[in-house]
Amino acid sequence: MPYSPIGLLLREWRAARRLSQLDLALETGISTRHLSCVETGKARASRETVSRLADALGMPLRERNALLRAAGFVAMHPERPLAAPALDRVRQAVDLILSHQEPYPAFVVSRHWDVLATNAAAVRINQLLMKGRPGRHLNLLHQIFDPEDFRPVIVNWHEVAARFIRHLHDDLAANPTDRRARQLLDEIFAYPDVPARWRNRELGDEPSPIVTFTFRSDLGELRFFETFTTFAAPYDVTLDEIRIDCTFPADDHTAAVCAELAARS
Repeated sequence: MPYSPIGLLLREWRAARRLSQLDLALETGISTRHLSCVETGKARASRETVSRLADALGMPLRERNALLRAAGFVAMHPERPLAAPALDRVRQAVDLILSHQEPYPAFVVSRHWDVLATNAAAVRINQLLMKGRPGRHLNLLHQIFDPEDFRPVIVNWHEVAARFIRHLHDDLAANPTDRRARQLLDEIFAYPDVPARWRNRELGDEPSPIVTFTFRSDLGELRFFETFTTFAAPYDVTLDEIRIDCTFPADDHTAAVCAELAARS
């Protein structure tokens, strides 16, 4: 049976969400017949119908735009660079969070774990751990998994790596059409000594409630835990996809080292 461009996307998302046509039709108040015709291209969905389908499928803004375009409509949600004048206030808020996190590290990361910005504390801790040697990657996942990058200084690498693999699996579960996330998963498994069982989300290690990152350094072991901050109900694709990763010391020694490094600077 042939499918329209929007039909191919809907089938992929329904499969990921484990919804039949009947399930999705009931969820959106659309007749099963009409939904079937939309998927096969025999009927054209209205813009309102596309939005209801996207809501029911829990689609992020980028994927909502893709669904609208596949249905023949203009994308609804803009994607501005963070430096755009329209996002001045948002950028100021991000900068405020980064600066207030001092003397502890904080990062702004993209949906695909690219590091977009850091505070000065993150630079200081990175220089301490890497002994001034620049990292090979700007992507946080590659930093963690590459033996020639950050990986050797992570004492509890297995625990940390397992948590980030689960993050990536969760991202794919939420965004099943995300080709870049799938590519990232393949790239991560190209590194040595990554357990093959981690490829299966259901068979991965059961994560602990909070993972403490333990790093070896010339000033002794440093231990941090992290929190993620996101924007509530964003209308812009860029804001929908960025996360602010704030780290906090998990012991007094780590707090003291962070304070000492800040004082030196």
